[in-house]
Amino acid sequence: MTFTHLACTKCGATYDKGQRLNLCACGAPLFARYDLAAAARDMRPGHLELREKTLWRYKEVLPVENPEHRLCLGEGMTPLLETPNLGRALGLPNALVKEESGNPTGSFKARGLALAVSMAKTLGATDVCLPSAGNAGSALAAYASRGGLKAHVFVPNDIAEVFLMETLAYGAQVETVEGLITDAGRICAGLAKEHGWYECATLKEPYRVEGKKTMGYEIAEQLSWKLPDAILYPTGGGTGLIGMWKAFEEMETMGFIGPKRPRMYAIQADGCAPIVKAFQEGKDSAPMWEGATTHAHGLRVPKALGDFLILRALRESHGAAVAVSEAEIIQGVKLIARTEGLFVAPEGGACVTAAMKLKASGHLSSGDSVVIFNTGTGFKYVDNMKPLWNA
Repeated sequence: MTFTHLACTKCGATYDKGQRLNLCACGAPLFARYDLAAAARDMRPGHLELREKTLWRYKEVLPVENPEHRLCLGEGMTPLLETPNLGRALGLPNALVKEESGNPTGSFKARGLALAVSMAKTLGATDVCLPSAGNAGSALAAYASRGGLKAHVFVPNDIAEVFLMETLAYGAQVETVEGLITDAGRICAGLAKEHGWYECATLKEPYRVEGKKTMGYEIAEQLSWKLPDAILYPTGGGTGLIGMWKAFEEMETMGFIGPKRPRMYAIQADGCAPIVKAFQEGKDSAPMWEGATTHAHGLRVPKALGDFLILRALRESHGAAVAVSEAEIIQGVKLIARTEGLFVAPEGGACVTAAMKLKASGHLSSGDSVVIFNTGTGFKYVDNMKPLWNA
């Protein structure tokens, strides 16, 4: 067994595994830690090639030790696509797209919730809950259904109907809330404490980030254990960016990669850009963004619990944070659809346009290998994008 303990990302306090924990006593997120020397012995690249094509191929660096508790709907091992037509349009001939829309429930949220719900089941929970802008709620509900748990999902009342239909179809209890995901989060947290539900909100438990970090392992494996020069990631709560940064550290410790890291770029919307503002102002955390608004609801997160971890990764990697307008988001969706036949979520469209801006500003050069993330299918966002589509 390689999973050894939990450690605080801020104060360094450690906790025994096997406990139902959310945050550290200091209020910061917890990370799962592993015996990486032992993991490396069994997880050698040659062995990985023979394993199942899901994120569970990296089982030695995942916390679910009992195979019977590993809930799987086929998540992970999504394509890393060569996109020569898009690359020509962006002036980035080595652009690649990590295409996450093929995950169960149509988004990258399946990765984190597969791990969170599997661990909830391992720890004896019967009910799981979280606040969601849409995709996380449907993913939680799907894996709860798979695992025989009851899901409770709290969403803003302007959520697109498709998310409600899907989440309800999986048998979840759904409550719509006036306001934003932060408002939904407060109600969710209160009821979780009252009823003893296992709370799976972003970074409020240690295991969603473990599922998201597998994107970093996959990129390395798909590039023959060489990392790209830059990664563009749409950042609301930022779990994936944080998780990939953790994965790179683990891989170096195991001897799979060297010290080189990609420049990490957090992409946000003009109407909700707390990380961009904090990065530009040299702050270590991001104050609450007032009046958050964007049709890319995955980016409409006015306060990220892991803001200090996001900002740390951006600075350590010599990356940056970039904001794009609502019109530019749609421009990006249309560009990648027209050039590569991919109908992406608006969060993916934001990354496409951000790549164009980063190239123009000199952050990216034509010789860079660049991974652009599309985090979900555009089909779920038709209602969100329709008002701006022909503007």
